[in-house]
Amino acid sequence: MSIQIRSARTDDAALIHAYITELAIYERAEHEVIASVDDVKQSLFAADSPARGLICSMDDVPVGYAIYFLSYSTWLGRKGMYLEDLYISPVQRGSGAGKALLRHLAQLAVESGCGRLEWSVLDWNEPAIQFYLSIGAQPQDEWVRYRLAGEGLQAFAAGNDAAAA
Repeated sequence: MSIQIRSARTDDAALIHAYITELAIYERAEHEVIASVDDVKQSLFAADSPARGLICSMDDVPVGYAIYFLSYSTWLGRKGMYLEDLYISPVQRGSGAGKALLRHLAQLAVESGCGRLEWSVLDWNEPAIQFYLSIGAQPQDEWVRYRLAGEGLQAFAAGNDAAAA
């Protein structure tokens, strides 16, 4: 089977949204997906969007996607790439599509002068962890990610520290 990777287009919004939902179900977080197809279309494909998308296909049939954006490392003094999502449909896992998609992202990072490619993985997702280790990626166990979102973000932005905690 032939693997193709291309930049996502506006008409891919419904496909991307479906993959986002599949990924959320796999990650046991379907209830957290509030984005609609229109939200994906407006946010991912807006002229000022910091994010980019890729569609991975096998023999011209979509099997997965990736969403990424550029970040910055003060320690490196260079930009980096952050992989927000990488998803391959369960029936296509093990076909090489995920590795091809990740390699494509690594090539984009190198070509654009990025000093690193980073992503997060759930600590219970052993198949993904083993895959990432197999390609030479290293966990950053000493860093703990924090998040302000939704009402907590709104409350803290408004000056209400107690509500954000």
